[in-house]
This record gives sequence, C-alpha cells and structure tokens, in this order.
Amino acid sequence: MSLGRQCELLGRARSSCYYQPRPESEENLALLRRLDELYLEHPFLGSRRLAELCGVNRKRVVRLMQIAGIEALYPKPRLSRPGPGQEIHPYLLRDLVIERPNQVWSSDITDVPMRRGFLYLVAVMDWFSRYVLSWALSATLEARFCREALEAALRLGRPDIFNSDQGAQFTAQEFTATLRQNQIQISMDGRGRWLDNVFIERLWRSVKYELI
Repeated sequence: MSLGRQCELLGRARSSCYYQPRPESEENLALLRRLDELYLEHPFLGSRRLAELCGVNRKRVVRLMQIAGIEALYPKPRLSRPGPGQEIHPYLLRDLVIERPNQVWSSDITDVPMRRGFLYLVAVMDWFSRYVLSWALSATLEARFCREALEAALRLGRPDIFNSDQGAQFTAQEFTATLRQNQIQISMDGRGRWLDNVFIERLWRSVKYELI
C-alpha cells in the first residue's frame, strides 16, 4: 500500500509522515548534563537563575529543563500527577512507628544523565533498614519497568504497606493490581509532599551526587 493511501486511510497529511525528529546537538547534551548537576546541588533554582549560571538564553534553558523533567522545588499544587481515571490512595505513614523490616516499602523514580540524553531509574526500598530491594532502568516513563522492579522486590519478601508518590506509573492499574494481589496496603504521598517519601529522596541524592 502506498504511503499516500496509508495517510488517506488514517486521515493524516502525507507531509507529516516524512518528518524525521532531529536529535539534540552535542552542545545541548552537554548543557543538559550541566543543568542536571546544578539542579542536584541547588534544586530550588528556577530557569532564570540556571540561565544566568550557564550563560545561555532562558528560553533554551526552559526547553531543556522540560526535556530533563526538572523544575525548581517550591510549594505548588499537583507536583505528581496521576493518569486520567487512575485511583489515588491516602497517605498511611503519618505518625506510624517503623519498627521492623518489611513493614513499609517505598518507591520513586529519578532521571540519570547519560552521554546522550537520560534514562529513568526506579528503586524499591525498605524503610526500616534503608535497604534497596530492587531497581530498574528504562528509556521511557511507562509503568512496566516500575512493575518489574516491584515484582523483583517481592521475590525477597512482602511489605504490609507500599508507599509512593501520585505519579502515573504508580497509580497505573498494572502496578496497583500487583500490590492488591499480594494483599499489600497502598499509601501515596500528599500533593507536593516530597518529605512524605524522604528516605528514597535522600537515596537519590547519594546515588546521583556521590556516585554518578
């Protein structure tokens, strides 16, 4: 079937099928890495301050920050957004005394700078021991790699409560179904409450700042 006929059946303009996305330049990749390093050291800096530190146009910094998925930490609603129609669960850890392993597990995602672009890293941690039970890398933010990390951790044990943020990966049906099948209570951070999952946030600082 010709390309023109395919576009006609799909209701698309034929010109759109010839577009090839341009990769980021070496200069932009180096700037992405620099922005990630600055953000790791000063997560409260916005695009204006980062543009000043890097000596480049602010619009360019805004675009690259969007690619890297970073933004200044400041109080605002809806920092972690669930997918449409996905269920949000209450935060169960407030005033809870953590006194044994496998009482509470938690999970979170961070970006990892590579030579060309970024990968996404997810980890599952036991709150009592701070032990990283499993981790996984992905080139995309689909829920599958988070579920695979969870399944790997469940081969080592089973928690009473599993805590995460309200991101679409953790509210996805395929992820929450795995928790329910293992009779695990689901807990989620409040909106804009990164302190609700502070132990794994501290892990990312160690991994990225001290190791990567």
